[in-house]
Amino acid sequence: MSRYIAPGILEIDTLLGGWERVTAGYLIEGPAPVLVETGSQSSAMALLDALARHGVGAEDLAGVAVTHIHLDHAGGVGDVARAFPNATVYVHPRGARHLVDPARLVASAATVYGSALDSLYGRMAATPPERVKALEDGEEIGIGHGRTLTTVHSPGHAKHHLALHDSATGVLFVGDAVGVRLPDAGILRPATPPADFDLDQALDSLSRFSQRSPSALALAHYGLLGEPSAVLEEAAGALQEWADVARTAWRAGNDVEEALRQHFGGELEGLAPEQARRVEALNGLHSNAEGLKLWLSKADPNDWAPAGPGPRS
Repeated sequence: MSRYIAPGILEIDTLLGGWERVTAGYLIEGPAPVLVETGSQSSAMALLDALARHGVGAEDLAGVAVTHIHLDHAGGVGDVARAFPNATVYVHPRGARHLVDPARLVASAATVYGSALDSLYGRMAATPPERVKALEDGEEIGIGHGRTLTTVHSPGHAKHHLALHDSATGVLFVGDAVGVRLPDAGILRPATPPADFDLDQALDSLSRFSQRSPSALALAHYGLLGEPSAVLEEAAGALQEWADVARTAWRAGNDVEEALRQHFGGELEGLAPEQARRVEALNGLHSNAEGLKLWLSKADPNDWAPAGPGPRS
């Protein structure tokens, strides 16, 4: 399913796992059109079919940009690059080498996702190095007719995360930096996965977004959100609240995941079982707890050391 969410911006449902409205890609139209996010390798065919139905030929796409290299955002990059030989692949400098040689990235993902790696996400095909361009903070991608996408480095969710701000509409493509809000679920849940979640950086990135005064926020999971100031404030509050719960449990030597479950598990009550399963598969308590624990373990031990025997996994 595809639809226009703003002038010249086509939202494409990439159908992760066959689910609707879970992962989105965005085609920015112009003389040099750019696709933002490819989705996973498992959904690459659905994305390519959608682009073909929209009339995007093999020679037409000028660029493919990913907000970060997690497989639900960039797993399809190699396949999409092969289908569009003229497209430059844009990525954060810290992610570029992993697109060229994804072996380490895929191996790491396998330890996190287990059997779901192949059944849900797929892996990642390599992209030729001459096709990959690392984007510095503030760098622009030209779409044509004066339209640009400006890079906003936005670590916190991942050190290789960037956002892209559209000059024509003011829409800011924020990847996972604002969190996850699936249309059928309603809640805005922070995304704090391992291996390099950092609270201070995540909050600073939200502040940087606010300073740009976007007209709307385009989430990869999922869709366009209006009232960006209110959403960014909500996202910052949710991040701080989850971190506070995790920190309290960590200091007491308690199970961080269980503490999060007690405080936030009720968010999914009232959802249809399938809706709740989608939220948990994409942004579950276990993944968020692991990221928060790793963040806490890296902090100043004089400040963050847990009481007693230490945190339980």
